[in-house]
Amino acid sequence: MKKEEEKPSAGGTLTRVKGFILRFQTLRTIVQFLFFFLFFGLFLGIGPWAVLVPVIGLLGVPTKTVGEAFGSLQYMLYLLVPPWLALASIFVAAVILNRAFCAWACPFGLVQDMLNLVKKRHTRVSPRTHGQMIYVKYFVLAATVLISGTLALSVAAGIGNSYKEALGVFASAPFNALSPADTLFAVVPRTVLEARYALSDLLAKPGTDVSGAIIGSITSVSVLFWARIFILVLTFILVIYVPRGWCRYVCPQGAFSALFSRFSFLGLKRDPVRCSKAGCRDCVDVCPMLVPILEEPWEKFTHPECIMCLKCVDACSTKAIKPKFP
Repeated sequence: MKKEEEKPSAGGTLTRVKGFILRFQTLRTIVQFLFFFLFFGLFLGIGPWAVLVPVIGLLGVPTKTVGEAFGSLQYMLYLLVPPWLALASIFVAAVILNRAFCAWACPFGLVQDMLNLVKKRHTRVSPRTHGQMIYVKYFVLAATVLISGTLALSVAAGIGNSYKEALGVFASAPFNALSPADTLFAVVPRTVLEARYALSDLLAKPGTDVSGAIIGSITSVSVLFWARIFILVLTFILVIYVPRGWCRYVCPQGAFSALFSRFSFLGLKRDPVRCSKAGCRDCVDVCPMLVPILEEPWEKFTHPECIMCLKCVDACSTKAIKPKFP
């Protein structure tokens, strides 16, 4: 007689469903979508509010409800306005919540997490390469602040007009002029709408060579636009193969927040009794930012690369890692 196959019990199924629902990653995904609709919710009648948040991709969006701190900082310097509000926003958020905005609220972070689902197996970056690449975002941050700062000083001194003209579209916000987040959320939607209205006008005129007009419009698009599209595509490829690759290596907002995250009230703690450290690297392997969790102090750690996604908390089978505040 064939042995009857064991059917999964209702209790076991319920336990798995309960475990999935109670995971931090399930909650984080819900919160990410809520923030996404909140930040872009002006068309729903939400906002706008005089609030700056440490995320990217909002500066050029007409339907945003809040402002982008790093983009606003550049624009304030361009207008010769002291950027105290932008700096305070980045500082206060980092000190209280660490880099949690990167994992839980940033709209471009949500896009990266969605693209992360395209590939099941991702490229593992070697520790040496990772250790070198993380400084790229600090270089981007320094270059942006240097350009905006020197422009503001030169204009304030009355000798910066030629400098401003030379910078062109990069004068008001050097980073955002090429930011893939701005391209995705502001430039591409605006271009699509403009093309749609232009096509409607062409179709309304009898005898118009539509195909020729479309080809002419494509060839007349600026080099800057195609450069932005190229950078966006490269960024998408990066984050498909390397989880949170943009956050790890390029994002200047993340670099700015990381400067203060060491002093954050919010961090992680690891129970040395529960942690089966010998031979177990589940928390390290699942970390999208490659934080060396097992090398950090067990009482509390606030590593500058940690974005508080809490994947390590979910991955730990012994529940040895938990958030700690303060």
